[in-house]
Amino acid sequence: MEQTHEQPIVSMPRIGDAAPEFKAVTTQGDINFPADYKGDWVILFSHPADFTPVCTSEFTTFATMEDKFAKANCKLVGLSIDGLYSHIAWLRSIKDKIEYKGMKNVEVKFPLIEDITMEVAKKYGMIQPNEDSTKAVRAVFFIDPNGVIRTIIYYPLSLGRNFEELYRVIVALQTADAFGVATPADWQPGDDVIVGPAGSCGTAEDRMSGKEDMDCKDWYFCTKKLAKEDVLSKVVKN
Repeated sequence: MEQTHEQPIVSMPRIGDAAPEFKAVTTQGDINFPADYKGDWVILFSHPADFTPVCTSEFTTFATMEDKFAKANCKLVGLSIDGLYSHIAWLRSIKDKIEYKGMKNVEVKFPLIEDITMEVAKKYGMIQPNEDSTKAVRAVFFIDPNGVIRTIIYYPLSLGRNFEELYRVIVALQTADAFGVATPADWQPGDDVIVGPAGSCGTAEDRMSGKEDMDCKDWYFCTKKLAKEDVLSKVVKN
């Protein structure tokens, strides 16, 4: 009988799901996730392997921006399927030897998870067999203060992430929550925001007649001003 070799099914949590729980050893000590981060936003992200160039450029960038994310009430947690001592040696190498885009002597202070059993990576669907069966792809999970997954972004091994975009996402998510709005394409703090569609014919008519403080191109597409200062006062700490 001919044998078939099917790829294993790779499950992953979805937006709106509770973040899968785990305990892990990291470069900053043991963590209980997401319980240890209750009340904070968290970016949990994976990288393929230590001592690889794309990952090195990413960690240098993320570590340099850590304070910026912290001011937006967001903590960073990294993961790969390498062991703890490999992590420590790699992070020391980044600090001692790597210079990238003017960034040097960069110390990675956020925790990097040891996941040699792939337990955490499998819980989060970070192993994509058709991309690589022994390395995690570049997954990014945005988790809110209640431990709920709010955004998921996946990148292949060859593509380094845009960290300014990751920062934009964390600010936009909190802006949507704080002001009850949505953010349009390419939104940045200070840009107009989207008001939800009208729920009744009467509301739609009021919007189009200019009775409400918004700019409506049609009943379903309305924007309003939201000052950058208001966004930053709610979302970003000084």
